[in-house]
Amino acid sequence: MKPRPIATVFLGGGRITGALLAGLRLAGYKSQLIVHDRNRYKLRELKLQYGAITEAGLHHAVARARLLIVAVRPDSVRSLLQEIGDLTRPLNAVSLAAGVPLANLRKWLPAPVRWARAMPSPASRSGNGLTALAFDRTFPPSARREVEALFSRVGRVLEIPEKQFDAFTVTYSSSHGYHALSALAQAAQNLGLDPKTSLIAAAHGLADGIVAWRKGRIPLDNLLQEAATPGGTAAAAMAAMNAAGYRRTIARGLKAGLARARKNARG
Repeated sequence: MKPRPIATVFLGGGRITGALLAGLRLAGYKSQLIVHDRNRYKLRELKLQYGAITEAGLHHAVARARLLIVAVRPDSVRSLLQEIGDLTRPLNAVSLAAGVPLANLRKWLPAPVRWARAMPSPASRSGNGLTALAFDRTFPPSARREVEALFSRVGRVLEIPEKQFDAFTVTYSSSHGYHALSALAQAAQNLGLDPKTSLIAAAHGLADGIVAWRKGRIPLDNLLQEAATPGGTAAAAMAAMNAAGYRRTIARGLKAGLARARKNARG
């Protein structure tokens, strides 16, 4: 007897799959979740931590998918989809691979598979995620709602044009916050603060003000002026950072990430 396609199936048991499973579990998500990965250790850990159903066989996993989520590294997507081979039944699939466009996905695993792209944040683990979505024109409206509902369980969802996907990907990453937190806390330690106090102060400087901006209605420029009084310490710090190339460094970092995404697109 053939397995019924009733589950959301993840192909790939890496970090983002773990974060999504954690967030969905936190949100009380009840639908069946299946994970396929060649690494049996990963499958065992995901089953123990999040109660996921695991499937070592690729084709058995795909056969059980109502919604297929491709969660492997960008350079592994093509070989994975070609290994799946031609499918005879309609299937809605979502790729999480940065930089791999819908055109490539359609070519590597064509109709009757219908494709979408999603870029979820690892912060989905705590329900504070942000996910961008882009749908191929053949993706059914009912399936769009299903995908939006899935990712909205773990945070905010934005539908954006696919042409904006790479710029979004290099901008929204929580790595920016962690990187800045690490650098700011280390600089504070160099000034004499102990490690614990450095992290508390740096986290407040980076995160709490941004939370206040998100919850309020005050324009960002006004908040900057309020926080950095002319002649004060914050204004002096900001001016020195800008003079040292702070804005240029961020721009260079985003351009490097964009170049990586475009390299992925060449497949």
